[in-house]
Amino acid sequence: MKQTILVHYHEISLKGNNRGWFENQLSRHLAALLRDVPHGAMRRFAGRLGIELAEDALPAEVDAVVRRLRTVFGVANFVVAREVPADLGAIKAGLEELAAATDFQSFKIDARRGTKEFPLNSQQLNQQLGAHIQGLTRKQVRMEGPDATFGVEIAEGRAFLSAGKVQGAGGLPSGTGGKAVCLLSGGLDSPVAAWRIMRRGCRVQYVHFHSFPHTTVESQDKVRRILGVLSRYQLGSALFLVPFSEVQREIVAYAPPPLRVVLYRRFMVRIAEAVAAREKALALVTGDSLGQVASQTMENLRTISAVAALPILRPLVGDDKEDIMRAARAIGTYDISIQADQDCCSLFVPKHPETMSDLGQAERAEAQLDVQRLCREALEGMTRETVPPDWRDGGTS
Repeated sequence: MKQTILVHYHEISLKGNNRGWFENQLSRHLAALLRDVPHGAMRRFAGRLGIELAEDALPAEVDAVVRRLRTVFGVANFVVAREVPADLGAIKAGLEELAAATDFQSFKIDARRGTKEFPLNSQQLNQQLGAHIQGLTRKQVRMEGPDATFGVEIAEGRAFLSAGKVQGAGGLPSGTGGKAVCLLSGGLDSPVAAWRIMRRGCRVQYVHFHSFPHTTVESQDKVRRILGVLSRYQLGSALFLVPFSEVQREIVAYAPPPLRVVLYRRFMVRIAEAVAAREKALALVTGDSLGQVASQTMENLRTISAVAALPILRPLVGDDKEDIMRAARAIGTYDISIQADQDCCSLFVPKHPETMSDLGQAERAEAQLDVQRLCREALEGMTRETVPPDWRDGGTS
């Protein structure tokens, strides 16, 4: 039987007159995602996207498509379906084959009639097909928590039969939410923050601050590896590597030690905002979680944010570390992020950082610094590269 992957979306269907534009963005993303993976034609119908597979597609080739589809924002779920004519006899025969290839003790039928041309409605289909499979297999029908759910979707004169849904990434398609610049460290938090913003349709670019040669190049390599994972979700990421050691040296030389970390962050925001202006991005993104570290108290976040004209998006602000670790595992960045490295924030850290700074303190300290020169020199030393998606470990778990 011919195999087709049926892609279902939810949030896009609520977009009213703009729905077509969102569907087009999703279609373009899927076409780019699967360019180097064997598959057939892709078409839209009845509120779904269908991706045809070759009749002789190997299981490994189907698995490769499935793994990639799990990274697509805008997809609620999808099924790998067998396609048969929209005829009750053909549907029953197809379900018999599916049931024979599936290990289960309990099951249910989830039938949906997408067109009134088919003589049975969804409820009647469920009843007749359920009775048929139960009579063949003698297995129990269970509406809640069955071992197997056999899906039947009827649309455009065809029936699509499946034995279970695959959960999608949800959210909105890549490229529908504007552009943002994320301040990316090699830790757990900022990659998860970037993922959450990407999930709302944003294209995210990344700024990483490093103190090489005072620290090793490990933090830069680590960030590239993290972006290899995050790029699966938007098919490539721009990475800006900013030398930050000169800024840190001058802050250490001229500013009060307790304020060092807050001042580091203020300079990072200024530089990231300059990158955002060049790239026509509309917001900054950080991995701040309220109260998690000294620089993330309410007072210090206010002092740091004061230098920004763009909005600073903090999608993790209400999360605790367990929430963030769980999310990092789910998206595939956890194992990389927990590896030890020397990032710029580990350099010249004061013994007792300020936790309740005010704007006046920061501005008085910065009056001793040539802020414009330090930002300009950091930007002049910045390099840009593009990190492609890394599929070598098979994609998301």
